[in-house]
Amino acid sequence: MREYRLRCTGCGGTFPDDGVRLDCPNDHAAALLRTEYDEKAFVVTAEPSIRRYAAWLPRGREIATAAQTAVYQSTGLAQRLGLEQLWIGFNGWWPERGAALRTATFKELEAYAVLARIGVDESRTLVVASAGNTAAAFADACTVNDVPLVIIVPANAFDRVAAIARIGPSVKIVAIEGAEYEDAIAFSRQLAADEEFILEGGVRNVARRDGLGIVMLAATDAIGAIPDYYFQAVGSAAGALGVREAALRLIGDGRFGGQVPQLMLAQNAPFTPLFDAWSVNAPVLIERSVADARRQIAQIGAQVLSNQTPPYAIAGGVREALGESSGTVFSIENNEMVDAMMLFAESEGIDIDPEAGIATAALIRAVADGSVERDRRILLNVTGGGRAGRVRETHDARPSLVLHRDEVAAIGNDAVRSVLFSSHL
Repeated sequence: MREYRLRCTGCGGTFPDDGVRLDCPNDHAAALLRTEYDEKAFVVTAEPSIRRYAAWLPRGREIATAAQTAVYQSTGLAQRLGLEQLWIGFNGWWPERGAALRTATFKELEAYAVLARIGVDESRTLVVASAGNTAAAFADACTVNDVPLVIIVPANAFDRVAAIARIGPSVKIVAIEGAEYEDAIAFSRQLAADEEFILEGGVRNVARRDGLGIVMLAATDAIGAIPDYYFQAVGSAAGALGVREAALRLIGDGRFGGQVPQLMLAQNAPFTPLFDAWSVNAPVLIERSVADARRQIAQIGAQVLSNQTPPYAIAGGVREALGESSGTVFSIENNEMVDAMMLFAESEGIDIDPEAGIATAALIRAVADGSVERDRRILLNVTGGGRAGRVRETHDARPSLVLHRDEVAAIGNDAVRSVLFSSHL
């Protein structure tokens, strides 16, 4: 079933996949792994879901999914901006357009890809850290497929998750009071150190990036060519890296163009670690104090873009991808985000999430300052939208476990095990 291998972007070594590996076993500086598929041509199936692109998705088990992204050529927003070939990759809930992501976010693409990668004989419980959208996507996907899952979220993100995700008995959500996203990540790593758990791994998980790369595959499927520009709001930038890797596979096919899209990435000011580093050509992320990071994060409108340690300098990471594509990073203010969200709703007829508003604002800015050629192929990744048309989930919306940030290190692991054990009685 595993018709692919893993290759390290650092040392170039290759090895089989076990479904959960996150790092190269060789001794060298940290580097991202990538999948190398036996199938070198871009082939699609007749499946009305992300399984249309199964040949370039890691697979260790069959999973049930109806998740589907939609790519269409814009008329409304394109006309407002004076663009000839603006394509929208809508990753949300818009059945009329063919977008069928129940949690209204593109994180569903990565969730189903990660689950499909895990082997059928894996008995350990998956652990995921999230600030909201990823938690909802994994909760929904693991409920549908009855996969054991523990999700770690800051307590203030729980209501957002519960409102849009189905939460079945296989899913346990741990809410940490007084915590931020980085605290959730830290506890997920602490928990996954115990042998009965496995860490999903975020951007280090090849399936997450390949799942998000579906946006590029779907766009090329619709357009017939690789786009010239790619716009997306980023926190960890896993989606942008996945799109780049998908584009490299498409280039290898030979039928769709020979250049990766110019990556036009956007962050929400004042919390802009990737913008800060890239704008001064820094070799690594610029250090900021914990207090400064928390103060800045509290001010941004797109809270899901609050990753403090995106993979910037690592081999295969963001700095490399931006350099290869002659890309750029925009710093977008909250007022620009709100204006862009309103413009998109007016011109395209659907609501979009704040992070998609950040990406749209970057496109507006790029058009205004001449950063894009108006007659070239532009792909705008709407990473979440259509929530207004989604019926709110109705269930007993309470976390499986609530911990305070100060007690996680001492009792967190035992408390989670107690919840899992009691649920199995």
